[in-house]
Amino acid sequence: STQETNSSLQLFSKFIHPDTELYKEFYNMWIALMVVNAIIFLVGVVLNSLALYVFCFRTKTKTTSVIYTINLIVTDLLVGFSLPVRLIMFYSAGDCLNCSLVHIFGYFVNMYCSILFLTCICVDRYLAIVQVEASRKWRNPTCAKGICVFIWIFATVVTFSILSMAIQFAQCCLSKILALMVCEYFFPLIIIIFFTTRIMCALSKPSLMHQSRERRMRAVQLLITVLIIFMICFTPFHVRQVAISINPDMPHDVSLIVYHVTVTLSSLNSCMDPIVYCFVTNNFQSTMKNIFRKTEPEQTSVDILGMHKNTKGS
Repeated sequence: STQETNSSLQLFSKFIHPDTELYKEFYNMWIALMVVNAIIFLVGVVLNSLALYVFCFRTKTKTTSVIYTINLIVTDLLVGFSLPVRLIMFYSAGDCLNCSLVHIFGYFVNMYCSILFLTCICVDRYLAIVQVEASRKWRNPTCAKGICVFIWIFATVVTFSILSMAIQFAQCCLSKILALMVCEYFFPLIIIIFFTTRIMCALSKPSLMHQSRERRMRAVQLLITVLIIFMICFTPFHVRQVAISINPDMPHDVSLIVYHVTVTLSSLNSCMDPIVYCFVTNNFQSTMKNIFRKTEPEQTSVDILGMHKNTKGS
């Protein structure tokens, strides 16, 4: 019924606030966040476009890490391109609820795909460093492509089904939102922390000392960078969602401001992920410099953490 639908949307709006609310109630903050989003859009699109060019056209061998990274770049670009859509939608769609929901759905799918691809990169680092022989049959391009397809489908289906059910059924809204966060944020975070701890412990063992110090340090730097991205970009948003589920009666003004600030922080990952790319291939930084210098760039080598011979050759 109409009353049940309105009740569901009212409860659902505690988790998600359209831009129109912030614009009407806190205009100055809306302007500030739009400026920040514009900067994130420009920096993120430029860096990720260059990175996509490097990994697609300047990387000869598409290893598992490179495949995961290319998909991560695509999600970051989609997140970046969704930022100007917010402005266009605000001024053209007005109070169109369906337009807002479509934008929110697309944004969440790309955010959770970013989380899952970062998780894949971390697991791949663990397998490449600690389980070299045992993981050979899993660390191949065919398997990596299949995992990427599964992630895109999984993130789309889970996000759509949970958000749609949360909107339609007010009584289970809280549990559905929490289920979404468990599936697509907290579980990947636990995996990343677990494998980061394992790989840092394993790197101190004598059995791995035959690997170059640079190779081991890059693995640690990559995992720490991913953890930092999680803490800065994704954790505040999900902590806020959990707080709302625990205390649905949180003051509306506080909920509104915190929501939009944390969503902006989640967009920041499109600017921070290029740091991860520097640890995926050994010549990524030099190739980027050569592009800007307009000289003939070196062929970006393959996954530096995946094969001993590439490290030795470089």
